[in-house]
Amino acid sequence: MNQDLQHIFSKAKKNDRLAQKSLFEMFSGKMLSVANSYINNRDDAEDVLMNAFYKAFTKLSDCKNYESFPFWLRKIVVNDAISFIRTNKHILYAETEFTDSVAEQTEDVDAISQDIDLEVIFREMPIGYKLVFNLSVFEEKKHQEIAEILNISEGTSKSQLSKAKKWLQDYFNQQNTKQNAESEI
Repeated sequence: MNQDLQHIFSKAKKNDRLAQKSLFEMFSGKMLSVANSYINNRDDAEDVLMNAFYKAFTKLSDCKNYESFPFWLRKIVVNDAISFIRTNKHILYAETEFTDSVAEQTEDVDAISQDIDLEVIFREMPIGYKLVFNLSVFEEKKHQEIAEILNISEGTSKSQLSKAKKWLQDYFNQQNTKQNAESEI
């Protein structure tokens, strides 16, 4: 696979359309999931994906090597998804001050071990929570970076992450209650 990717990547850098198509086919599924986890609308996520690939192919010379391509492409997809949300004004944050006591009250989301369908969860999660959660957990950004990316305060970033974790706890508790009720029937 690595040799295939290396070969395809080098051809795509020379504007070989078949190689670019191969890169698209290799990465479009995963990148669509990334875009959809931010946007929650498959049609809009597909638009973001196509724009991200267009941008990637026109700036492919900026990507240092084939090994970094998946990460470089993911960054483009995430940035384009966030830009899309900003442009379309779908984002509402609850401006509240973050306190350590709130953070301590929420258990770590990693402690939850269930089969989960992220697409379903992210479809239901409020957009402000979802953006901060995705950037923090999946993109491993610090609150200061998240605040800069989303043009919010660092306190709002912390608050939104805390609320996202609490929301996830409540969501999983509801799912467990529902499963227990169904199993008793």
